[in-house]
Amino acid sequence: MKQVVQNYKSGELTVLDVPVPGCKPGGVLVRSAFSLISTGTELMKVSEAGMSMLGKARSRPDQVAKVMQSVATNGLPATYSKVMGKLDSYTPLGYSLCGVVEQVGSGIDDVKVGDLVACAGNEHALHAELNWVPKNLYSRVPDGLEPRHAAFGTVGSIALQGVRQGEPRLGEVALVIGLGLIGQLVVQLLAASGVRVVGADPDPARCELAEHLGAEACGDPESAAVEAAVAELTGGHGVDQVYLAAGGGSNQPVELAARLARDRGRVVDIGKCRLDLPWNAYYEKELDVRFSRSYGPGRYDPAYELEGRDYPIGYVRWTERRNLACFLDLLSRGSVDVEPLISHIADFDDAVETYRRLKDGDLKAVAVLFRYAEEEAAEAVAPAVALPTVKRTGGATSTPARAAGKPVRLAFVGAGNYATSMLLPHLAGREGVELSTVVTTTALSAANAQRKFGFAEATTDLDAVLDDPSVDAVFVVTRHSSHAELTQRALLAGKAVFVEKPLALTEDELAGVLAAVEKSGNDRLQVGFNRRFAPLLQEARQRFGARTGPASLRYLVNAGRLQHGSWYLQQGTEGSRFAGEGGHFIDTASWLLGADPVSVYAVATAGADDLQVVLRYPDGSTATISYVTTGAPGFPKETLDLVADGKVLRLDDFVRASVHGGKRWVSSRLPKARDKGQNAELAAFVKAVRTGGPMPVPLESLVATTAATLAVPAGLAAGVPVTLAGAR
Repeated sequence: MKQVVQNYKSGELTVLDVPVPGCKPGGVLVRSAFSLISTGTELMKVSEAGMSMLGKARSRPDQVAKVMQSVATNGLPATYSKVMGKLDSYTPLGYSLCGVVEQVGSGIDDVKVGDLVACAGNEHALHAELNWVPKNLYSRVPDGLEPRHAAFGTVGSIALQGVRQGEPRLGEVALVIGLGLIGQLVVQLLAASGVRVVGADPDPARCELAEHLGAEACGDPESAAVEAAVAELTGGHGVDQVYLAAGGGSNQPVELAARLARDRGRVVDIGKCRLDLPWNAYYEKELDVRFSRSYGPGRYDPAYELEGRDYPIGYVRWTERRNLACFLDLLSRGSVDVEPLISHIADFDDAVETYRRLKDGDLKAVAVLFRYAEEEAAEAVAPAVALPTVKRTGGATSTPARAAGKPVRLAFVGAGNYATSMLLPHLAGREGVELSTVVTTTALSAANAQRKFGFAEATTDLDAVLDDPSVDAVFVVTRHSSHAELTQRALLAGKAVFVEKPLALTEDELAGVLAAVEKSGNDRLQVGFNRRFAPLLQEARQRFGARTGPASLRYLVNAGRLQHGSWYLQQGTEGSRFAGEGGHFIDTASWLLGADPVSVYAVATAGADDLQVVLRYPDGSTATISYVTTGAPGFPKETLDLVADGKVLRLDDFVRASVHGGKRWVSSRLPKARDKGQNAELAAFVKAVRTGGPMPVPLESLVATTAATLAVPAGLAAGVPVTLAGAR
């Protein structure tokens, strides 16, 4: 694997091929998706490495003292040899990342393979493709939080611990000196705590950014603006807290803190600045000077960090790991926004050039991220409530990864309008994909698909495709009545399967699919529920954030009338319209609510053309799907409202979305076309087939959505809610 390393003696910075770390007990092996460059700590280390030996000594007097002590103890020759050997070796960089769990060590039961985690530690969260991370230095990423944002977890924990040391209280006023990455996060955390913030930094751009993120006023520490703002906000008394988030050799920050703090105020050192305290100024105000030790209690304690020994929460409320989890939660709920802090995202292969540009000043940045080649694997789908009726025996639940450079070979069964308009255009010409064979019941449609999309072969012989060991995955894009049977056959043949909705039209068909999974041990199945992958809905869900209470969801589907002759009208063989299409909307609701429904209640107008389907979820949330055919054709087809915790998410037919809450967000501009997620869904499926990783949506969720769809006619017939067997 590749890792960024530096030779401290020569200053050489390189991306080195190194062995993959083993997955030891008490931790997990994590494949990096994004890692964050600390533009303060890391650049200081990079700059020091480029200095002369004298310059290195001057910059690290603490290390010089250790060397002199070693000389006194071990003698000059031995000390020299030891120091030169240590300097002339590669050292790692990085300490804050987000990635996907690739392997779980013994003794770990809180995460599983495929989970998205944020990781900390300058020995365990390095700029490397793979890292082994002990239990107390990782935390699972909340559903919906983007991996690039979760990569801020460690740095956010540092800021959070600093704020905790300041003990802010509602209505107080704080001064943040230094508006780099840590300072910007401190500003947001204080504002979220109900504290009014003044910022000080010589960079006008950083001052402007801090004001955008919640500071009342910001300015150059040498100007009168900062002092005037403090006087106005505090009535001349001075700020309650000062947070030193600056670096460098100037003593100005501690002097400014003394001048602008109130009597008996608190001064918290988070950064690494000069601390020659002016005795009279600090004594006369009896200022309380506090230090913030990195991410929180547990830092530098091997028993905590390496052996996984937690501190009892009754005695230590906020440890390293609990701080990390807390910051991730604040991100997911929108209390802190790190997106404006991201100045640049660089490919990991460009790491050396990125550091050079930062060091030389060519790249001005608050935060820079490395993006790894496999970051799309970290786009996790919200987990669903498991249904115990899903059984797997006789085989593994994942397939081996494809050999490097070998394309994923796909076969299509069916090439109708949906396949040729919504699926194949996204797959034809896609890197790493080979369209192997198209199978249709008529030779002409197969030949047309072959010509248009470049299939290697066209045939009407399905058995030949299923028996072909070179075919990795089969797409079932036929009429609804054949979906379950074709899916069973493909699963039993050992293929990964993408089947368009619905998966099944009856409970017996669904049971048959599950029987095929159990018999073959092959659960490599995806149903075409694409809306959860729609970029606009994904962003709206992220902006809405996590919730604490039950939610109410309303989904209006203005389905409209079918044209005469449509095969959708053949309900005797192809099922009802809702049976064929309703899974889309149930899946979307369940994904937004983060669970699977436990009961279904349905009512209909005369003739059952218009339906009202009410879904109940384990936490008391409800979703009402209004599936109507009698609306105005000019009205949007799909509108959705999600209400919870004083917030409202609204989606208008995949062209506009908004979130109303503490802050209002509206999607910036109308897209060129409605993106209902097909491209992203296909990318996720192909990725899973290529890597052998988990399918984009858990099988249990696919089954639960199908079961809920099938429960609608039963509910209509009974006139009472239908409890979904096995749901929990």
